[in-house]
Amino acid sequence: MTAGLALTLGLAVLIGVSLGLLGGGGSILAVPLLVYVAGLPAKEAIATSLLVVGVTSAVGVLPHARAGRVRWRTGLVFGLAGMAGAYLGGRLAGYVPAGLLLTGFALMMLATATAMIRGRRVDRPVRHEVPVLRVIVDGVAVGLVTGLVGAGGGFLVVPALTLLGGLPMPYAIGTSLVVIAMKSFAGLAGYLSTVGIDWALAAAVTAAAVAGSLVGGRLAGRIPEKLLRQGFGWFVVTMGVFVLAQQLPVELRTNPLLWAGAATAVGGTAAALALRQHHQRRHHERRHSERQHSER
Repeated sequence: MTAGLALTLGLAVLIGVSLGLLGGGGSILAVPLLVYVAGLPAKEAIATSLLVVGVTSAVGVLPHARAGRVRWRTGLVFGLAGMAGAYLGGRLAGYVPAGLLLTGFALMMLATATAMIRGRRVDRPVRHEVPVLRVIVDGVAVGLVTGLVGAGGGFLVVPALTLLGGLPMPYAIGTSLVVIAMKSFAGLAGYLSTVGIDWALAAAVTAAAVAGSLVGGRLAGRIPEKLLRQGFGWFVVTMGVFVLAQQLPVELRTNPLLWAGAATAVGGTAAALALRQHHQRRHHERRHSERQHSER
């Protein structure tokens, strides 16, 4: 085994850990890993990532299903809609330049990371009636993004299931793995019409990711979710900036002023998000204090 392959497999474990812990994030790690560590072309890396994430999600859903944390009707409706969008996105990707796909992927990473760092509301009531039309429309849109750039899995699906389906977070994570598996395989089918895959490498990376998902499932209740989510979010910001910078011309990529500007932008965003969270925390504390005072 070469050093490059060993590093690729070692990092692939993190893909599974992310899926097991957070119900998403696999493709966010898989595409840069396959492009910059395994050395695959962009489109082959995206296609391979869809296979890796699809199989890992399918395996990862099993413990959630045994625990009753999967809403099958909502997941299947969303998943079937996502499959249609993902297959279409995978077919369209054959006509899009690889550099543009990676740029779109990097922008998706930054949007996903922002959502992770800001957090999401999880205290909405459970709905007994699923708004089927809204779930279908949202599923097609999310699937289209996934099929095109190989990203936008769990961190788009979980909030959608929470908002549209009214699912509590544990159920949204379990159900999202069903959706991710379905649309990943559909996106892969779309890509295979124009892109080939190194099946031996894909199988090895998939096996490592599946092993990681089992580790992530065991760690899920032992690490504070907020700390894990925000730490991972800033890691994704760093990776997104790196991937985006790689698409720039060499003269810009090596310009120190560009990196200084990027660091300033990231630092400013971090300060703004921290200030926003501080105000939100103070607001919740004040509301809690007012409720306690009124109950006396």
